[in-house]
Amino acid sequence: MLPDLGVCPSLAEDGAPRCALESSCRRIPVSAHLARVGLLIAFLSTLGCFVRAPGMNMAEGDTLISVDYEIFGKVQGVFFRKYTQAEGKKLGLVGWVQNTDQGTVQGQLQGPISQVRHMQEWLETRGSPKSHIDRANFRNEKVIVKLDYSDFQIVK
Repeated sequence: MLPDLGVCPSLAEDGAPRCALESSCRRIPVSAHLARVGLLIAFLSTLGCFVRAPGMNMAEGDTLISVDYEIFGKVQGVFFRKYTQAEGKKLGLVGWVQNTDQGTVQGQLQGPISQVRHMQEWLETRGSPKSHIDRANFRNEKVIVKLDYSDFQIVK
């Protein structure tokens, strides 16, 4: 049987606490418990301890991160930078991308951790339609307080 949502769910069917330790919970409405949970979440989020739940956006507590990347394979001459910029913007990320003299593509991503993770997967597995990715290296990942860039740029 489901508990009455108007009172504490730890009560037995007759309204008595299930054990002596729960007696203090007897007459506290569930809404009061939920209010305390909300206050705890708000407090933890101000400390940066909030863990993002699926589907939450940055305003709801998603941590900002910055990560450098370098992509190896056939990634130059195949519009890799253009597709990287477009994918980064689509995900709401900021940063930059450029070709290197070694034939790789490198750059930096900044944004909500969930979106950066999507972009990392895209860089490792998809890239531009005519590219062939051998490997992707990610380094210097760090939590940041604010974004260092206002958009996602191609550096020439």
